[in-house]
Amino acid sequence: MGVLTFLASRFVAGEGVHEAVEAVCRLNADGLLATVNYLGEAVQTRAQAKAATQEYFLLLRKIAEAEADSNISVKLTQLGLRFDESLCEQNLVRILEEASKLNNFVRIDMEGSFYTQKTLDIFRRIFTQYSNVGVVIQSYLRRSQKDVRELNRIRARIRLCKGAYRESAEAAFQLREEANHNYDVLMQLLLAHGNYPALATHDDARIQAAKDFAKEHEIAPDQFEFQMLYGLRQKLWPKLVKEGYRLRIYVPYGTHWLSYFYRRLTERKENWMFVLRSLVRG
Repeated sequence: MGVLTFLASRFVAGEGVHEAVEAVCRLNADGLLATVNYLGEAVQTRAQAKAATQEYFLLLRKIAEAEADSNISVKLTQLGLRFDESLCEQNLVRILEEASKLNNFVRIDMEGSFYTQKTLDIFRRIFTQYSNVGVVIQSYLRRSQKDVRELNRIRARIRLCKGAYRESAEAAFQLREEANHNYDVLMQLLLAHGNYPALATHDDARIQAAKDFAKEHEIAPDQFEFQMLYGLRQKLWPKLVKEGYRLRIYVPYGTHWLSYFYRRLTERKENWMFVLRSLVRG
């Protein structure tokens, strides 16, 4: 078994929608929430973007049929952003309308910084009409504090993560300590002024900092949630749930797992270290 195949078996729920929903149901049985992502990004044709959109329709229906507690996460380059911004927005609106019919929520994932402004522009346009949509902010980007403040003002629901793409020093903090510090600053802004923020981290120090800030400012555990990736820090999951925190697991599935892992693990050396540390800690 190759390294990427091994990682896929650990960190991807499967290749089909049924396997993904089954994984979600198992998580729900353990008191965990979920968000499901259909793997694939940077599609190059209208047909590929349409196929991805149709897959999300199917996923939403299967989640509803299973009565699973899960929302979905989408990448805009999977819906056509790379070559046709208008088409991408149309596909996203169609997904949001379907999700609304099924009382579900859609999170727009954030990709490389080349797409950050385009993603936020689309989000702001559709947020005026659809309340069942949120977006992601990456703490290692230098622009993120300004973005968080602006999104807090419109009561957007934000998932905060560190960021996994290789970026220039002009766009992003290069030192882990800087990204961690900025994460904590943004976390405090979100807990104090945000709308049900999601704190995506596997870092014990970041988790404890969030707990301490929430306790100090009397922010109840049901006013925010932690998020982690499927297969990572599994020993920590029940501990957080037992302490009364909400924990949502990001569940990827699909046939594009090879490109998913190869791109992530070759883009930044820190990604390799992150996975290896997580495997050791469990």
